[in-house]
Amino acid sequence: MRHITRPISAFWRQLHTHTARVMRVMRSHGPDNVQFWIIALLIGVAAGFAALGFRLGIAALQRAVYGADDLRLASVAGQLPWWWVLLVPVAGGLAVGLILHRFTPDGRCRTVADVIEGAALEGGRVEGRAGLASALASLITLGTGGSSGREGPVVHLAATISTWVAARIKAGPMTGRELLGCAVAGAVAASFNAPIAGALFAHEVVLRHFAVHAFAPIAISAVAGTVINRLKFGGVTEFILPSGPALGFYVELPAFMLLGLVCGLVAWALMWSILRAESLAGKAMARTGWPRWLRPALAGALLGLIAIPFPHIIGVGYETTSAALTGKLALSEVIVFAIIKAVAVAITLGGRMGGGVFSPSLVMGALTGLAFGIIATGLVPELSGTPSIYALAGMGAVGAAVLGAPISTALIVFEMTGDWQTGIAVMTAVSLSSALASRMVQRSFFLTQLENRGIRIAEGPQVWLPQKMRITSLMRPMDAPNAPAADLARALADFGKYLTEGATLETALAEFDRLGAAFLPVIQPARPATPDPAFIGPQAPAKPDIPGVVYHIDALRALNQALADTAAEEHG
Repeated sequence: MRHITRPISAFWRQLHTHTARVMRVMRSHGPDNVQFWIIALLIGVAAGFAALGFRLGIAALQRAVYGADDLRLASVAGQLPWWWVLLVPVAGGLAVGLILHRFTPDGRCRTVADVIEGAALEGGRVEGRAGLASALASLITLGTGGSSGREGPVVHLAATISTWVAARIKAGPMTGRELLGCAVAGAVAASFNAPIAGALFAHEVVLRHFAVHAFAPIAISAVAGTVINRLKFGGVTEFILPSGPALGFYVELPAFMLLGLVCGLVAWALMWSILRAESLAGKAMARTGWPRWLRPALAGALLGLIAIPFPHIIGVGYETTSAALTGKLALSEVIVFAIIKAVAVAITLGGRMGGGVFSPSLVMGALTGLAFGIIATGLVPELSGTPSIYALAGMGAVGAAVLGAPISTALIVFEMTGDWQTGIAVMTAVSLSSALASRMVQRSFFLTQLENRGIRIAEGPQVWLPQKMRITSLMRPMDAPNAPAADLARALADFGKYLTEGATLETALAEFDRLGAAFLPVIQPARPATPDPAFIGPQAPAKPDIPGVVYHIDALRALNQALADTAAEEHG
């Protein structure tokens, strides 16, 4: 028996040793190592299956409650009984509210903004339990009448996969971020059948920098996610554009510049309405004292009332987008549909029903572009292409402005439609809309969401890095040989010149600038003193403990090192 078990035991010891060595290499070298590419491939496959499962789950739920998936949802829902169209979103909202109330601390769905926060502040990690609950809530939202998109939940769902992998291999912050980028690339590529855009989206939106050393594994994940999508749906594009007269680039270019500015304003209006709805709904719930799990159900009731006369608001909206891109809508329909869609998206996301904002921005962009194109081509028909070209450019322009991602959004539009011939028109509109909208918000919808939560990532690492660093890591203990005299530290504390133990580097640097001190004591809140029953009269309050001090030079050195590490990661 021993001659059988010894080789097996030796094999498992060698396998364990080799695995441990691979993990050490990956933690220290990350994307520069070939073994990392294998994990990137597996993450891309897993993210692709997650995106595919999410999409199929939405379609299955839509067919179960409406009798059609998103490609024919509006047409079929318009023929259903009015009471059914009203009650389905209410039931869906109630289920969403109960799920988020049970599995998230704040009753809020996690989306792309939380993934960006995880990449910047949490070493590439996101919340697992809340993320899974958010994905389920968003699936129910989109399957039961919510007017939002599927890309945000899919991105966060993929990020939970990379977070699990990062925890298993004990990845450092740099490797964790690259794993996160791989997961996002695979999810976006699978969701939109767009491998190039998926890879660039991970860099441009989530990591917020382009790192050469991370491009290969992220591209591998994007290709893997695309393959998963095409195994199910083939290589067809999401939308088919009609053929028409060629675009007169030089003559029509000013029109596309004007369209870009119009789309920038539309994108700002869409973002403002969502953020405003979120704020008003929060205040209303606080004033009434109603439970937070009821909020999505109330939003569902409003959506149901709107969907009775306007069923096009239900779901992701691909049927409406396709109708706009093919020019099948009249000008009056386009204008009404755009206004009602914006209201429905604000109610859905402001009511915390779940879902993303990218697909709604594509719908709004296509409708805006078609309306502009109908007017423009009607004024000078002999010098114009088809209104569908304007719808395509508008779709990219509004989407890019909302996401703050002009490069990847333009590529998503190209890959979803298969039309690369109108690239100049799309890029012209995208560039101007992004430039205008980024000056009216904090660069994008996601960064504005984070800014409203007090997380200032939009301003760059020199701002958000000090927010995440705690001064306890810089503190010199009072018994250290290079610490100042205890009575000097106590005197500063008595004069109100101190830092609290939980302060961040951002607070410390502001205090050093204000006080001009070389060092500041760090105090711990004093514990209540036990009253002495033998003592008569008022007792002196206990003084706070001073476990150590922070020197100004140490704070500056820590910030400089953090910025250097960030620069090395971005330019490595």
